[in-house]
Amino acid sequence: MKYYLIAGEPSGDLHGANLIRGLRKADPEAEFRFWGGDLMAEAGGKANLRKHYRETSFFGVVQVLRNLGTIRRQMRECREDVAAWGPDVVILIDYPGFNLQMARWAKEHGFHTFYYIAPKVWASREGRVKAIRRYVDRLFVIFPFECDYFPRHGIEPVFEGNPLVDALEARRAGLPTPEEFRRRNGLDSRPIIALLAGSRPSEIRKNLPLMTALAQRFPGHQFVVAGVGWLDPALYDRCLAGSDLHCVCDQTYETLLAAEAAVVASGTATLETALLGTPEVVVYRLAPIEYYGMPLVVRCRWVSLVNLNLQREAVAEVLQSNLDITRAERELRAILPGGERRERMLADFRELRRIIGGPGASDRVARRMVELLKNPES
Repeated sequence: MKYYLIAGEPSGDLHGANLIRGLRKADPEAEFRFWGGDLMAEAGGKANLRKHYRETSFFGVVQVLRNLGTIRRQMRECREDVAAWGPDVVILIDYPGFNLQMARWAKEHGFHTFYYIAPKVWASREGRVKAIRRYVDRLFVIFPFECDYFPRHGIEPVFEGNPLVDALEARRAGLPTPEEFRRRNGLDSRPIIALLAGSRPSEIRKNLPLMTALAQRFPGHQFVVAGVGWLDPALYDRCLAGSDLHCVCDQTYETLLAAEAAVVASGTATLETALLGTPEVVVYRLAPIEYYGMPLVVRCRWVSLVNLNLQREAVAEVLQSNLDITRAERELRAILPGGERRERMLADFRELRRIIGGPGASDRVARRMVELLKNPES
């Protein structure tokens, strides 16, 4: 069968690549064509990559508005390519602003539509549920709590575990020891605290100054920023100017495994940190209008995926509109070795790994997709 996958961000590229490998196992005759990145190209063939996410990633309202013409052109290109190739299914991976429009077009033009990694409608923009219900044939979710959420809105999702587990397991064996990590990056013997400030320029500009100020309260530790390699290094240089913080790029898992604890901006990184077993504090700085307006647009009780999946506050969430580090300092001290919350948090992380599911999620999802295409009534 022929599979057309559309991913528009690095995380979608990662999970799309693992899904392609799973589809190859479930359907040895599979043919692929996709929008994604280098990882999907490696898994599905470089010749089958039609558009790289470097050309399609536009973050924030301002960037989207500035690039409306480009986005419309890319949408037209994608539709024309799908129509010309004639796949058996269009698999949409996260990236909701683009992919929900593609879902409508694909459905209206007679293509099967699978959505893998659901839009976070449980957090905001719940109106998108209607589009999912109308234009998506099957929704494949990656969080256990979504199995309760979507049926209340008339959608029966498929849950086969979380592909992050596969990504972590694939990397774990090749990761350096903490000692080797220190040597490679010129770090001293002080305990490490990892800083994950986000993956978008706007997040880094807001969060990294707060994290830098926090680091000054812990002179006995060295703080290491886990940078994102596809962003301009000058962004980190500007935010870290005048500090003694280290920045290493594209070594997030390595940094977390070497760290005693982590300070993490909300997002997928909160879940990755927990699955690796590193105690964490979620710290996210918002503009005042975002901070005070958040209850009007964010529908869920927590922002971290750890708390959302456990349905309780296992990790502290310090959301603020200023640079006051008082609470963040208190919460970080509580999860360092000897801190009063560390052992409880590690036990919560063990429970999280149990409910998220074990390795093999990508293969299980792929088998279900092939099964559904061969026998839609199943």
